[in-house]
Amino acid sequence: MAFGVALFSSLLILSVFFSGVHALDWNYYAKTCPNVDSIVTNAVKAAVSRDKTIPATLLRMHFHDCFIRGCDGSVLLDSKGNNKAEKDATPNLSLHGFFVIDNAKKAVEKACPGVVSCADILAMAARDAVVLSGGPNWYVPKGRKDGRISRASETSTLPSPAFNLAQLQQSFGQRGLSLEDLAALSGAHTLGFSHCASFQNRIHNFSATHDVDPNLHPTFASKLKGKCPLHNKAKNAGVPMDPSSKTFDNTYYQLILQRKTLFASDHSLLELPKTKELVYRFARSKNDFWQAFVKSITKMGSISGSGQEIRKDCRVVN
Repeated sequence: MAFGVALFSSLLILSVFFSGVHALDWNYYAKTCPNVDSIVTNAVKAAVSRDKTIPATLLRMHFHDCFIRGCDGSVLLDSKGNNKAEKDATPNLSLHGFFVIDNAKKAVEKACPGVVSCADILAMAARDAVVLSGGPNWYVPKGRKDGRISRASETSTLPSPAFNLAQLQQSFGQRGLSLEDLAALSGAHTLGFSHCASFQNRIHNFSATHDVDPNLHPTFASKLKGKCPLHNKAKNAGVPMDPSSKTFDNTYYQLILQRKTLFASDHSLLELPKTKELVYRFARSKNDFWQAFVKSITKMGSISGSGQEIRKDCRVVN
């Protein structure tokens, strides 16, 4: 009950913020496509029933969309001619599940043609991904427009798994996100799978004096070395993000304190008193994490894009 009351209070605050400055509104499609949430949810449910890796990729897809050009669905566009799109850039090559958005869009278009943007559908799908993984539910403010530009080169500004806290703070700050948002949104790393390349530098030839990052628990590092040997030949070798990698829980924060997270960026949350305190708080309380995550992902989802249209097909501009 306490979580529900606190979440309602947060949502009241956010309603003022989002309906004003960012022109997003929970009731944006109330008259033009009243069942849009359930239509998108059904498409995500159908995909997740066949592939349990879908939630993690949809959540990451939304994050990568909003961090490049704002939340405008640019990550969904296909490369065309000489233009290499965001989805074909190195940081996004492990994204999959674009078919989920395609299926949701087709169903939405059947019910409400020409009304709902692909960017909004992706934001709703990311919410559904969390809910279907046992996480919190929330109202997604809507009214985003779809962008017409998608450039692979711009993904170089995405935060890297190797970032330290100063670099993360700069990356998030440039997008209007705070240290609190950084700590809460990092909790999305409780879902999914990581390829060896994202943490290889921590377990092999880390520095002139250490083969392994000393911030890694030795036993955990040994396990990672077993999965990801120095001259790894397996294309898809990697490990789950955490032992409960299909459940949206607070295990991630507990693992940070145990020095058992994959990325240097995860451990970096202990570098400042502010984020360190949040790690301890979220490790103790799943509800505190959930409440903070809902607030921060709603804020992230409001990053203004340069969208101008409602795409008919999420993969191509009109």
